[in-house]
Amino acid sequence: EVQLQASGGGLVQAGGSLRLSCAASGFTFDDYVIGWFRQAPGKEREGVSCISSSGGSTYYANSMKGRFTISSNNAKNTVYLQMNSMNSADTAVYFCAAYDGLGLTLDSRGYHYWGQGTLVTVSS
Repeated sequence: EVQLQASGGGLVQAGGSLRLSCAASGFTFDDYVIGWFRQAPGKEREGVSCISSSGGSTYYANSMKGRFTISSNNAKNTVYLQMNSMNSADTAVYFCAAYDGLGLTLDSRGYHYWGQGTLVTVSS
């Protein structure tokens, strides 16, 4: 059974940091790109970042560059999202997803597997 388990959400003050984890199971981790997406209240889901589990290549949405860092621990089949200098616009439910196509993309339509979300709230 394919599972993606996102965790690490919570309440953080503006300017603070948080690290999310996405634990994957039920598929060959190295064959997939793992992406992070988020959805704020009343807004559409948007791509945050993704990483190629095999080669470690990464891709970020422009608004996340310099503040967020994605990484993976292939021995643990886990992808992390380190979020720094957070602000209220980062408040959202964060989801991780897996995609087995070629290249890096934040187009959610290509992602086959999705985990449940983890809520991140940034207080000002």
